[in-house]
Amino acid sequence: MNIKEALEEFQTVFSIPLPPGFRLFGRGIASIDINETVLVSWVVMALLIAASLLLARRLKEVPRGAQIFLEAGIEFLNNFSRDHFGHRAKVYGPYIGTVFLFLLAANIIPAISPMSVSLLGAHPPFVIKPPARDINFTAALSLLSILLVLFGGIRARGIGGWARGLLNPVPVMLPFNLLEYIIRPLSLCLRLFGNILGGFVIMLLVELALPVPVVLPAFFSIYFDFFDGLIQAVIFTFLTTLFIAEAVESRE
Repeated sequence: MNIKEALEEFQTVFSIPLPPGFRLFGRGIASIDINETVLVSWVVMALLIAASLLLARRLKEVPRGAQIFLEAGIEFLNNFSRDHFGHRAKVYGPYIGTVFLFLLAANIIPAISPMSVSLLGAHPPFVIKPPARDINFTAALSLLSILLVLFGGIRARGIGGWARGLLNPVPVMLPFNLLEYIIRPLSLCLRLFGNILGGFVIMLLVELALPVPVVLPAFFSIYFDFFDGLIQAVIFTFLTTLFIAEAVESRE
């Protein structure tokens, strides 16, 4: 697989047929095409759901084994949420934790793809590409986060209080405060997309440049798939947390 093939339009993996005559927005649609990004996202969601069900089975009062790490992670999330959301931690904390785990799993899942061997002419049977290299994926996550920011602000202050907040610190700032609801999701979207796509391209270049891309790419993968994937998940989650916390901040 060359770089051009890897960066070309996302291919349809399979299609879901729809009933005859089905229409959406006035257009007839025969099927729903499922591309690589959607399929990998579904796989990640299925893995997270399965892992949560397995870890939540047979919990004991005295934690042992995996339950120790599970409770430590939940306690960390609870403390993090209380620090930023206060008494609203139970409302927004689960979303923050879910987004982090989903992004982390989506960013590191390409590491399980088998590598090719150039000298032997062997090609991998499949290649898992990070969903965040698709700007539609990052745009959807960013839009969801900014909608939660908007919901949180209105829920905490009411429509009137939220509208008055757009006039702070002076009424002339109204256009700039409204622009934040465009700039913030755009920033979240492009930052995640650019970093993951950049790491994906670099891994392709490493694989093509090395005569036998088996050993050394594994070390590069530790950074671009694991470390960089973790960093991008943390940044996206932390910025989302700050935006939500600012929106729900009490102004009484």
